[in-house]
Amino acid sequence: MRALLSVSDKRGLTDLGRSLHALGYTLIASGGTARVLAQAGLPVQAVADLTGFPELLGGRVKTLHPAVHAGILSRRTPDDQADLARHGLAPIDVVVVNLYSFADTVRGRAVALDDALEQIDIGGVALLRAAAKNFPHVVVLSDPDDYAWVVEALQRGMLTQDRRRALAVKAFRHTAVYDATIAAYLGRGLPADEPLPAPWPVGLQRVQALRYGENPHQVAARYASPLAEEPFVQLHGKAMSYNNWLDLDAAWRAAQDFPVPAVVIVKHGNPCGIGLGLQVVDAYRRALASDPVSAFGSVIAVHGVVDGDTARAMRDLFIEVLAADDFTPEALDVLRAKSRFIRLLKARAPHTPRPEARRTVAGWLVQTPDVAPEDEAAWQVVTRRQPTAAEWEGLRFAWRAVKHVRSNAIVLARPVDGAWATVGVGAGQMSRVDAVHMAVYKAGDRAAGAVLASDAFFPFPDGVALAAEHGVTAVIQPGGSKRDALVVEEADRRGLAMVFTGRRHFRH
Repeated sequence: MRALLSVSDKRGLTDLGRSLHALGYTLIASGGTARVLAQAGLPVQAVADLTGFPELLGGRVKTLHPAVHAGILSRRTPDDQADLARHGLAPIDVVVVNLYSFADTVRGRAVALDDALEQIDIGGVALLRAAAKNFPHVVVLSDPDDYAWVVEALQRGMLTQDRRRALAVKAFRHTAVYDATIAAYLGRGLPADEPLPAPWPVGLQRVQALRYGENPHQVAARYASPLAEEPFVQLHGKAMSYNNWLDLDAAWRAAQDFPVPAVVIVKHGNPCGIGLGLQVVDAYRRALASDPVSAFGSVIAVHGVVDGDTARAMRDLFIEVLAADDFTPEALDVLRAKSRFIRLLKARAPHTPRPEARRTVAGWLVQTPDVAPEDEAAWQVVTRRQPTAAEWEGLRFAWRAVKHVRSNAIVLARPVDGAWATVGVGAGQMSRVDAVHMAVYKAGDRAAGAVLASDAFFPFPDGVALAAEHGVTAVIQPGGSKRDALVVEEADRRGLAMVFTGRRHFRH
């Protein structure tokens, strides 16, 4: 019996080598792997001695040889065994390979292209694929975490075909992620022929096992590209949960869409408050005032630096997650004293919008993010009354806010102590008029004098009429309904100003 070992990650290598040697395997190894095994006192045959060729091209060619691949790919049939014997070759029964750390080489720093190309493993991928293809006869090990249990199974003679197959699946996943990572790296900076390429290999690795999913009976984990840096560093609190990450995604995207300082408070995927201000503490107070009841147990994103004043203002609110561009030392002291559970996350870098994907029964749906700049030159005032200068400012704020609210979405906004904030949000309703009902209910008396943004057109005049009855003075919406004329007529009858943008902002 023979085992071929060629690993970049040397974890557990010598223990594995000793165990295989004790089981009667002849050890064959390349380069640095052979040196580690020999230094441990194990008898090891160099790949060059097996193939009759030294390493070529500065190490680019080591294992690409029939003596290696015929041994791995041979079936245990009389024909294959005779073929090997004719050429003086023998089967290889165990293949232990992991690949050059390409992602570690290129992640997060400038690397010369030639240096990156040298970290693209060729022979290792070929070995893994060959062994995985022939898993009924060959044990393929691509993960050092599997060494111990595989050795135990071999010792007991209980490495079943299902377990061999599972190891093969892991090897193919390993090479698939590896190739996708290389494609993503080499694709950086190239002109995009299309925003969503076809085919599109997406290689993800598990970076965090989560306690559970949306509910305790669901299994969950977080995955990311091997090239991706962690977007946040956690400074305090419990580990992030599945729902924490979902709400943080919504909050952080929204906060980054506004100028500094801005505060967004999210509950169950929807902003319940968005506030601006000259100081972060003022923006926070405005966002909280939008819907202080819903803010209990929320996730908060701050585009700016959380200081001591802001932290003290937050002491009375139960907060699940607080993420910010940064925290002052004083703020961290206050917040850590507030709760040992609150999760405090500092951003590593600004948010970079990327294509968005969802899995459905019909496969994956992928779209470009809703980040295209607004073309205000295409906006049209469709009512007799023009918005005032203050209304224009509010309409711009509300229009930006409403695209972060799930459809059907309505946002009411008005100045609060001199800066703009939401005062009522209607989210996720099946009819637009119900979203208006929710927004004006949340706003209460603050609806009077507010402006309104709707993520899509009003199909009937009822939503506009309801908003006007509660004192809304101006509306911004995409337009495009076959009943636009009736909606505009209702706005004129009520003395509202209305702007059509020509673009909708559905968020399902």
